[in-house]
Amino acid sequence: MHGFRFFRLSAWAIGLALALAACSTTHGPAPSGNFEAPARLSQAQADDITIYAIGLVGTPYRYGGNTPAAGFDCSGLIGHVYQTRAGVAPPRTVVMLKDWGHPVSGANIRTGDLVLFTQGEVLAHAGIYVGNGRFVHAPSTGGEVRLDDLNSKYWKTQKVAFRRP
Repeated sequence: MHGFRFFRLSAWAIGLALALAACSTTHGPAPSGNFEAPARLSQAQADDITIYAIGLVGTPYRYGGNTPAAGFDCSGLIGHVYQTRAGVAPPRTVVMLKDWGHPVSGANIRTGDLVLFTQGEVLAHAGIYVGNGRFVHAPSTGGEVRLDDLNSKYWKTQKVAFRRP
């Protein structure tokens, strides 16, 4: 069963890679400005980060976790993906991610960018944007890494910001 799930996710990731290669537009929540951030990573690296992150869907959530074997919390997932696929080490805590990289508008978000959620003035959660308004994240204790839509009933009510490492 686990092998079938991996095959299904791999096939989906290959389809996503083909779609990314064929499509130069991005989708996301309503624009909050129209500024473009400089990129430390090439588009190819950003796409590789995206495909790898999608492949981790289903990995168990674990507070403080930062490997597929141990499970992930949200910042552990981000750290593992960026370090493994691009050799870039982001800050380890979600609060520190708010200053990592450059802000990007929703109109200019691309695959591999960070999706940051705040509650009040505190950064509370983060994920990796994978295109078409969706992101991969490790949501909570008892859960697992999953793919969610920014326009879903829950996420569209959250305060969101984007950053480009």
